[in-house]
Amino acid sequence: MSGPRDITDLWRSPAAPCFIIGEIAQAHDGSLGTAHAYIDAVAATGADAVKFQTHIASEESSALDTWRVKFSRQDATRYDYWKRMEFTAEQWAGLKQHAEEKGLVFLSSPFSLAAIDLLERLGMTAWKVASGEVTNRLFLDAMIATKKPVLVSSGMSYLAELDATVAHLKAAGSPVAVFQCTTSYPCPPEKTGLNLITDYARRYECPVGLSDHSGTPYPSLAAATLGAKLIEVHVTFSREMFGPDVSASLTTDELKKLVEGIRFIETSLEHPMEKDSLAGQLDPLRRMFGQSLVAVTDLPAGTIINRSHLSCRKPCHGISASDVDSVIGRKLKHAVKAVQFLTAEDFE
Repeated sequence: MSGPRDITDLWRSPAAPCFIIGEIAQAHDGSLGTAHAYIDAVAATGADAVKFQTHIASEESSALDTWRVKFSRQDATRYDYWKRMEFTAEQWAGLKQHAEEKGLVFLSSPFSLAAIDLLERLGMTAWKVASGEVTNRLFLDAMIATKKPVLVSSGMSYLAELDATVAHLKAAGSPVAVFQCTTSYPCPPEKTGLNLITDYARRYECPVGLSDHSGTPYPSLAAATLGAKLIEVHVTFSREMFGPDVSASLTTDELKKLVEGIRFIETSLEHPMEKDSLAGQLDPLRRMFGQSLVAVTDLPAGTIINRSHLSCRKPCHGISASDVDSVIGRKLKHAVKAVQFLTAEDFE
């Protein structure tokens, strides 16, 4: 098994394949065993990376932290939920090691300065800035200090805020990528913002991706066709699983098909065709499926051909049906039988 992909090839090579991330987030529901199982499942899809979220409740939350959606019956407060999502530094190290053994890049969005410190000690290869943290200069500056690439989700940002963040990162020398992202779970088609893929690529002159929450593969396939260099989708074992992101997730089987689809699209785009060249390669099929002119009935020598004398049959074995005008008004040199293929030698 090959090792994890080098994410920095996105900045070195415009032809680098799309970097596909399976986002686990809180789908593990606080179970370390389930988190490891997701790593195995994402690796089996052919994705490039698996991504988690690193929460340290006491460092990111407070008593004022409220539910976006009150989905959990076992957690009295959102703080309680974040607490239940925590893993120890040793457990995070084990998840990272497992991911890399499976050939995956390990990523995790930090939600506190302490989480950034923890992940940096593990040796993160890149940072993913969650939508709510795009303007957080404390986070950004801590990431800049590591000199690692920074992947920015645009989900909650005004354009001016996104401009400022990208400019700040670039001024510091950080490799930057920008995700079009709509913070809506699940995201309806009219809010996916696919037009922003090409807009951001022109505006920021950096790798651009889609962080999709539609729960379908369609926006990601479209984004790859439009030139997205990164795709991130939430992953679940089943849509009957528990968790806040299930409705916005792909199943692992769907992620596998998405990876296959993106690679198919990339191969297609890497091999542009000239129409005449393609037609030339298909000449044997053109002859097989094309039709040639035949006589409708027995015709005596000297017959002046009009359209009522003609029909056509497969294969293309004589004068092509496309050349019918070339024989109208011409005289037969000798008699021909009904359904006989006509050739140039039949005419004076």
